[in-house]
Amino acid sequence: MIRELAETATETRLDAFNRRLDQAMDRSGSLVCVGLDPHPDRLEEPMVDFCRRIIDATWEAAVAYKPNSAFFEAAGPSGMADLKTILAHRPPGRLMVLDAKRGDIGSTAKAYARAAFGVLGADAITASPYLGGDSLAPFLADPTRGAFLLCHTSNPGAGDLQHLDVGGRPLYLEVARLAAQAWNGADNLGLVVGATYPEALEAVRAMAPRLPFLVPGIGAQGGDLEASVRAGIDAAGRGMLISSSREIIFAGDPGEAARRLRDAIDTARSRAS
Repeated sequence: MIRELAETATETRLDAFNRRLDQAMDRSGSLVCVGLDPHPDRLEEPMVDFCRRIIDATWEAAVAYKPNSAFFEAAGPSGMADLKTILAHRPPGRLMVLDAKRGDIGSTAKAYARAAFGVLGADAITASPYLGGDSLAPFLADPTRGAFLLCHTSNPGAGDLQHLDVGGRPLYLEVARLAAQAWNGADNLGLVVGATYPEALEAVRAMAPRLPFLVPGIGAQGGDLEASVRAGIDAAGRGMLISSSREIIFAGDPGEAARRLRDAIDTARSRAS
C-alpha cells in the first residue's frame, strides 16, 4: 500500500527542510517519530524485514522515522545496505531522520553529509554542535535536507557538560542561541532536546521559538509526555518530533502503540493550547 501511494505522492523538494517538516506535521496530523532501533538480541527476523514491517504498521500514525545508524553499522556491509533500503522505504509525506550524531570538520564533515544525504538518502541527520559552525555547514548546505543538533540530551549524564556556565547561561542554551540566531540561515536546522528534562525543554523553546525539536526520552526513559508537549510546542501547536522507539517497535501491535502515542500527544496539545 505504501508503494502504491508513494507513486502518486508529490513532494516540493525546493522547500527548506523545516518547511517540509511543518507541512508534513500539518498534513499527517501527527508529531510521532518512530525510532528504529533494531536491537539484534530482540529480533526474530532479518533486521531489514523487521524495520520495514514496523514502518508498514505505523506510518498512518507517524510523521517521521529515526533509524539508529549504530545498529546497522554494527552489522557490517549488509547492515549498511539494509539501512539504505529502510531509508528508501519512506511512506508518502513522511520523513526519514538518520540518527548518527555526526560531528567533524572540513572534508570529513562533507563526506559524512554526502553519505547521509547523497548515498543513503536521509531527509535529515542528527549532529553534534561542539566543533562549531564550520563543522555543521556541510550538513546544512542543501536547504531541503536538515540537521538536528544535540542541545540538551535525554541521558542522565547530560548535565556533565551541557549545564556548564557560558557567559551567564548554560552551554545548552548557548547552543540553542547560536542555532536560532547564527546557524539557521537556510531554515533547515533543529535541536535535539530530551523529554526527561522538561524545564530545559521550556528554556530552549524560549530561546529558539521557531526551530523544530527532535524530542527523545518518552517511554522507556521515563519522560513526561504532557509536560514535554506543554514546554516544547511552538506557536502553531507543532514544532516537535516526539520520538519513541522500544515502546512502539517491540509492542505486540506496533501500529496500535503508535496510534496511542499520537492520540496522547493530541490530548496534551489540546490541554496546552
